[in-house]
Amino acid sequence: MIKLKHLSKQFESTLAVNDLSLNIEKGELFSFLGPNGAGKTTTIKMMVGLMTLNSGSIHMGGFDIEKEPKKAKAIIGYVPDSAFLYQHLTGMELLLMVGQLYSMDNKSIHQKLEILIERLVMREWLGDRVSGYSQGMKQRVAFASAFLHEPKILIIDEPMVGLDPKTARIIKDMLKELRQSGVTIFISTHNLNVAEELSDRIAIINRGKLLGVGTVESFRTVSGEKENLEERFLRIVEEEEMAKGL
Repeated sequence: MIKLKHLSKQFESTLAVNDLSLNIEKGELFSFLGPNGAGKTTTIKMMVGLMTLNSGSIHMGGFDIEKEPKKAKAIIGYVPDSAFLYQHLTGMELLLMVGQLYSMDNKSIHQKLEILIERLVMREWLGDRVSGYSQGMKQRVAFASAFLHEPKILIIDEPMVGLDPKTARIIKDMLKELRQSGVTIFISTHNLNVAEELSDRIAIINRGKLLGVGTVESFRTVSGEKENLEERFLRIVEEEEMAKGL
């Protein structure tokens, strides 16, 4: 469903993504882990067509993101780490606009929105202008806009930013349900507890280079002994940096 082949991106002297290849199956929830500056957000921006590639290829649901961008983007729902929402619209106006951009008919938009409004507890304030929203309210609108057109692929950069514990649990439950329905979900996160709870597989990246891919259990089990994911993550990153003399 998601195929990254020998993906690279360079900014002047910095190789932000270095020969990255990943293959993520339909209905898989995949977490992308790494420290700050590892290349996670750069990878995601290339996956959703917001940034060009230097080399390699990206296929989303069989569509090349550079050669068939409209077809690829039509099946993607994207939640960035800091969502840009039109400040002078109400949340409802923004969501109606999103539905129209995805060529949904009005009946389908309103039916789907009714479900999302109830589930994400947005009814009380969705008629207010976005400029008055808290970070958590904006994040809920961003999730609703990504879920609205029932995408086949969800790309989420730091899913729990700004969310209170109750809303975070709602989002986790919705992601689990979407995965069970066959939606492919790609999450970039610093929250290892979220990755450990939700993921079918994880990948660890540092300084643009893929350090490993596997199930949570495979990362936690080292030489027959169990480590928690945080301990294992830190060990892998530290060993890679020591090998490079950093």
